[in-house]
Amino acid sequence: MEQTVRTLGQKKHIALVAHDNCKLSLLEWVKANQQSLALHSLYATGTTGNLINAHCGLQVNPLLSGPLGGDQQVGAMIAEGKVDMLIFFWDPLNAVPHDPDVKALLRLATVWNIPVATNRSTADFIIHSPLYTQNVEIAIPDYPRYMAERLQEPLSKEP
Repeated sequence: MEQTVRTLGQKKHIALVAHDNCKLSLLEWVKANQQSLALHSLYATGTTGNLINAHCGLQVNPLLSGPLGGDQQVGAMIAEGKVDMLIFFWDPLNAVPHDPDVKALLRLATVWNIPVATNRSTADFIIHSPLYTQNVEIAIPDYPRYMAERLQEPLSKEP
């Protein structure tokens, strides 16, 4: 698929997600980086967002709980260009009932080429990067061009 460019602004739209076994670790990371995160727009899946709102003094826009569709909400926001970065502390050693949603979320983040941290050390690298507070151009799929080309293809005829 052809690529185009999208600019991530200085003020990022950041999604925060954590599996149950990783919520405390994400909460500690958010507290440690509270001043930096406060400069950006934050979104989080249900329980994670409510925990951050209650314990960190940050304003997080809570979505649905992950198993109830929150992971899919974040994925849709990524595809719509409404999320610039994903911090997702996930537990690779414990299967979750909504594992297909988790894989779809990570797949969308990769397709739309946004920065993703899946653990604390990667999150630290991202938040301390000079790019974290700068405008950054990223390559993304050129969806309008893709659709225009698809509409010009003749429909296949079934025998």
